[in-house]
Amino acid sequence: MDSESMHGVVAVIQPFMLEPVVDALRLVPNFPGMSVSEVRGFGRRCAHAPHRGERTEVEPFEEKLRIEIYCRDAELKAIVDTIRRRHIQGTRATERSSSALSPGSSVFGPARRDPRSSSAATQTTTPMADSASLAPLSFWRSPAVRRVLAGGLLLAGGLALEQLGFGHAWVVPLYLASILLSGADWGRHGWEELVHCREVGIEALMAAAAVGAAALGLWDEAAALVFLYGLAESVEHLTYDRAKRAIERLLDLVPAQASVLRDGTETIVEAARLQRGDRIRVRPGESIPTDGVVEEGSSAVDESSLTGEPIPIEKKPGERLFAGTLNRTGSLVFRATAAADENSVSRLVKLVETAQKSKGRSQQLVERFTNIYSPLVLGAAVLLLLVPIATGASFSVWARYAVVLLVAAAPCALAMSTPVAFAAGMSAAGRHGILIKGGRYLEVLGRVRTVAFDKTGTLTRGRPELVVVEPAEGMTAWELLWKATSIEALSEHPLAEAVLRAAKAKGVEASRAVSEFRALPGAGVEGIVDGERVQILQPDAGGAPFGGLGHRLEELAGTGITPAIVVAGGRLLGILGFRDEPRPEAAAALRRLRAAGVTRLVVLSGDRPLVAQNVAQAVGIDEARGGLRPEDKVKAVQSLSLESGPLAMVGDGINDAPALAAADVGIAMGALGSDASIEAADVALMADSLEHLDEAFLIGRRVRSIVRQNVVFSIVVLAVLIPVALSGVISITMTVVAHEAAELLAVANGLRALKGGRHHNPIAEAT
Repeated sequence: MDSESMHGVVAVIQPFMLEPVVDALRLVPNFPGMSVSEVRGFGRRCAHAPHRGERTEVEPFEEKLRIEIYCRDAELKAIVDTIRRRHIQGTRATERSSSALSPGSSVFGPARRDPRSSSAATQTTTPMADSASLAPLSFWRSPAVRRVLAGGLLLAGGLALEQLGFGHAWVVPLYLASILLSGADWGRHGWEELVHCREVGIEALMAAAAVGAAALGLWDEAAALVFLYGLAESVEHLTYDRAKRAIERLLDLVPAQASVLRDGTETIVEAARLQRGDRIRVRPGESIPTDGVVEEGSSAVDESSLTGEPIPIEKKPGERLFAGTLNRTGSLVFRATAAADENSVSRLVKLVETAQKSKGRSQQLVERFTNIYSPLVLGAAVLLLLVPIATGASFSVWARYAVVLLVAAAPCALAMSTPVAFAAGMSAAGRHGILIKGGRYLEVLGRVRTVAFDKTGTLTRGRPELVVVEPAEGMTAWELLWKATSIEALSEHPLAEAVLRAAKAKGVEASRAVSEFRALPGAGVEGIVDGERVQILQPDAGGAPFGGLGHRLEELAGTGITPAIVVAGGRLLGILGFRDEPRPEAAAALRRLRAAGVTRLVVLSGDRPLVAQNVAQAVGIDEARGGLRPEDKVKAVQSLSLESGPLAMVGDGINDAPALAAADVGIAMGALGSDASIEAADVALMADSLEHLDEAFLIGRRVRSIVRQNVVFSIVVLAVLIPVALSGVISITMTVVAHEAAELLAVANGLRALKGGRHHNPIAEAT
């Protein structure tokens, strides 16, 4: 959709904004051929229009404009008919009581095959259902780009005729046509921003410079200025598209079709039409079309596209599956637990797109500066025009100075110094299974030097394992484990599960001759095994016999192991020791974290101080604090932040929610499939692993470095270009070339953030 049709729609929509609120229409047009600044300007125009009950939300990083309009049924039909006549692409997401159209029908044509857009066409029960734009036109098919290129050809023709000796009567019309074509889009936007929004933007400065150059008779300079700026805007549009749409490549992982089992028959349906409860078959080599739970079969599933973990995960009945992951070995039948627009891939993409709208502090500062700076530049140019009036100097000379100032001082590179880097950084993180919920947190990650960790489930596996089986004299390890297994087979305690896992690994089967099993509150469990009463007790249970192993119990407790004793007939049979083992990747991950610039690592645990210290030492952390209640963790986080500056807290996202909220950046692990974890944290690691933790910090540092480079570079360019251009050393055309080259360099530098951190997954390399 080009700019003309878009503004035509505004003229039609505005009269309905004053009507009583009886119905709502949400439009999500897309803007191929419109630059980011044009989209922003259009949104401002909508927002400044007089209206009642209307809300406009501009999403330039997604090329979306979301408009909510309240109107009567007949008015809704008039708007829809106008949109159809203008051939604008979009999706109606909500219709509360309209008789103009059938509920749930698409009013702007069929949506693309996209899990995110299916809700608009199929779901009408959600009052504010999300909607998505259709696929944009390719860069070269964009009407705005074609106009700029046509203007460039006319400019080249004019220059060629001028070199051949043709007079102004021949070349000026070509230059004028070039200006009108190349500046049609951004020039109109600058005018509307000035008139409707009372704002002086970069486009207004460049348009004023072009008009001034033409008024001075410098038609070639004016045409070159307009063409080069229009070309730079088009390239900016292309690079923005690359930065903001990199995360959407994850949607390509979801297959277009799925094999659904209905009434015993396998039917091929569009993946976008999948609903909860559908039974779906996935064969080896096929991608999972939506989230679900395995009902039949077993297979290894590659989840690296979402989590970054390269090792396939074994899936069997009862295990969860996630959209976009790859079935490797066996055939699976699973029941869908999410519709197409609700699956893991769709949610991840939506969350990243939402996060891209959240600006970092540096981006906000740059925008505030340019909003003040641009009017000052225009004012300075006007003052230069007043000099010859006051002094009698040559007007043409000072007018040329004013034109040069408008071109050289326009803060294009500065305005582009931050948004591309932030958008690219969050896209790169999302493609590595790291969700960063806004530019603010991405920026803070680049400054963090202290990281605190919860212990259980974060540095450790989160489940105890049986690590010690020590029989007393006269017993064997096998016999001790057999008696314990026979009792624990009837228990649901987490330690019982550890005993059963160890027994299974060693081939020990529980006795079936167990009776009178019961739990001993605060002490342990007991039961009769083959006619003998066997008890598994805590060492501090009253009357528990230690035999000659009392010192051994103390040794085990000193190493962070939780001991239990097995007793039969009043005699000690042996000791069992349990420990929540450190994650196998923890030590290496923390070494990489230090290499990424983190200087202080701390364990904050509710477990015994000795246990916390032992786990910390096992993974290479020197500082540990144990015995902390949730409120104590919050105080510890606040204290550490005061001592060491910005602090990140890593936890499971649920039990550690208060501490995560107290930290400058809260990081939750294992967020894939857990909306609660994502909600609780500022940064969410999709994988239940520390493997990619350093990536988040590396990406944050990369983005912070790029932003600083761009800001410094942009300021230096302004400081050098303004005096050089005003001195007359370079022409207006060369000033424009230098100006736009600086802008494109800032954009290109920002795109480096797409590379991510340490790892480069195939999706990243394809962008």
